[in-house]
Amino acid sequence: MIFALEAEGIRHAFGTVTALDQVSVRVASGELLAIVGESGSGKSTLLRAFNRMIDPDHGTVRVDGDDVQAISPVALRRRIGYVPQNGGLMPHWRVLRNVALVPQLNNIANPLQAARDALQLVGLPAEKFGSRFPHELSGGQRQRIAIARALAAQQQIVLLDEPFGALDAITRSELHETFIALRATRSFTAVLVTHDLAEAAMLANSIAVMRAARIDQHGTFEELRSAPATPYVATLLGHALQAARLLGAG
Repeated sequence: MIFALEAEGIRHAFGTVTALDQVSVRVASGELLAIVGESGSGKSTLLRAFNRMIDPDHGTVRVDGDDVQAISPVALRRRIGYVPQNGGLMPHWRVLRNVALVPQLNNIANPLQAARDALQLVGLPAEKFGSRFPHELSGGQRQRIAIARALAAQQQIVLLDEPFGALDAITRSELHETFIALRATRSFTAVLVTHDLAEAAMLANSIAVMRAARIDQHGTFEELRSAPATPYVATLLGHALQAARLLGAG
């Protein structure tokens, strides 16, 4: 079986700090994998291995069965959507040009129309928002624009590095709803890095819990909840369930 994304035995260090230690994970086509863990656990490093923002010291990373080392980083990044935490928009470009960037680089016939279609998907029609600059938008709107850009060239794989983490609770909830609707419309494969296990349970098909550069457990939320593999996973679940109870009581 060919997986959309696959990491096999990858190890990576930044100087004397081990970021990934024999990490293996597979993501099927159309699946959303959430990578959850504390700061410094290796979540973002694992995510960035898939689009060669880092090249692991050891191991193999594949995209649609292709070893990423055989693909130029530029070509690889043009076929994979990427949403960083801060959106990563060009501040001196208007919204429509930001979203049209990858369709234009990929020689799509009508990049501006592709950008308009993507903006419509995220609920920010180009007629109203296309001529604005990023600084004229709210944080939630900037993240919607970043998601639109990640999908504008019909990308079938999207990497999201804590895209909702800096948003207030109401905006975050609204963006969760938009993202769920997007995945129902466009069944793309995705990897989502998040600190929030409740967010992972809501959005993801499966969850990989990382701690100290390794994956403690990988499974569905129900599998994690019914049989946590380590004390860390059990503690993480306990905090998430307690927060859910408090919200229900409110």
